[in-house]
Amino acid sequence: MRHLKLLGLGTATALAAVLAGASSAPAATPSTKASTFIFQLVAKQTQFSYVDVGDPGPSQGDEFVTSADLYRGSTKVGTEGGVCTLTRTAPNDEFDQQCVVTLTLPRGQLTAQGLISVTNAGPGDINLAITGGTKAYRTARGDIHAELLNPTDTQLTVRLIL
Repeated sequence: MRHLKLLGLGTATALAAVLAGASSAPAATPSTKASTFIFQLVAKQTQFSYVDVGDPGPSQGDEFVTSADLYRGSTKVGTEGGVCTLTRTAPNDEFDQQCVVTLTLPRGQLTAQGLISVTNAGPGDINLAITGGTKAYRTARGDIHAELLNPTDTQLTVRLIL
């Protein structure tokens, strides 16, 4: 049970940030007014590792390392890589983790991060702040909401402001 919860959490966390950089989002254009784009992606996990650095089981400093392919419908639009570090543990294998994710897309990279709490029921709301980007996303901000579809797939709703 513990491994399934950890797997789902690591997947959701790292994959959540992936969604933010779908290639269909327009490039930024010179303007004084920001444009907001809302879109959905599905992150399909390709690799997952749990790095147990302290006592066996969840402990402060443990990490989840993930990678995923990003899809819009059946079309692959990018990849992502992320690391989540456990920052707080509590009884019953509950914990908080700080996650940092980079999405690589045809028009540049997008970065996101946030703190995610996990209970025996799994992760609660998974929301990450878009912290920046490169190329077409160099002025990016906004947020990403992730919803677990199954242990390896996560639906991402991205609110991208350029």
